[in-house]
Amino acid sequence: MSDLDQLTQSLARNLKRWRTERGFTLDALAARAGVSRGMIIQIEQARTNPSVGITVKLADALGVSITTLLDYEQGSHVRLVPPEQAVRMWSTEAGSSTTLLVGTEARGPFELWAWKLMPGEGSDSDAHPPGTIELLHVSAGELTLVVDGVEHAVAAGSAATFEANVPHGYHNKGAEPVEMTMSVSVPPTHAASY
Repeated sequence: MSDLDQLTQSLARNLKRWRTERGFTLDALAARAGVSRGMIIQIEQARTNPSVGITVKLADALGVSITTLLDYEQGSHVRLVPPEQAVRMWSTEAGSSTTLLVGTEARGPFELWAWKLMPGEGSDSDAHPPGTIELLHVSAGELTLVVDGVEHAVAAGSAATFEANVPHGYHNKGAEPVEMTMSVSVPPTHAASY
């Protein structure tokens, strides 16, 4: 598959996903973005590559970044972020700093959790409502993240995000405690009004 084909498929998948999550009909998104309904249908069916201008209008109407609409990775359930890909936002000579570990586009309730898992222990969860996103950062040990039956090793210093609408779990298969910070974004229970 060529880069252009992959981009077309990603845009089709992501546009439909975000339109559905936002609760927009084709007509509502067309009116909000100033783009024809027919063009949106062609994009969602991966039959056309819209101009940058049209893509920006659609992203703005959905309240997401253009990067989010074009991201090849948006179709996967899990995105791992190694420490070298975290973004240092600022730092001082004295050693203060802020680092953006991982981010996602989401609306609704948002929770922050601190976890500690001793060796051999774990916790499993049923699927959450569609649109629920979890982000986590491991500060000590190595977490075994299980999403929809697939294991992912998340080492200390790494971060991950995934769509939690499938069964998932957190396990410590190592010899030292795992410490992590996790945030959970839950979608609104009703269609948002944008």
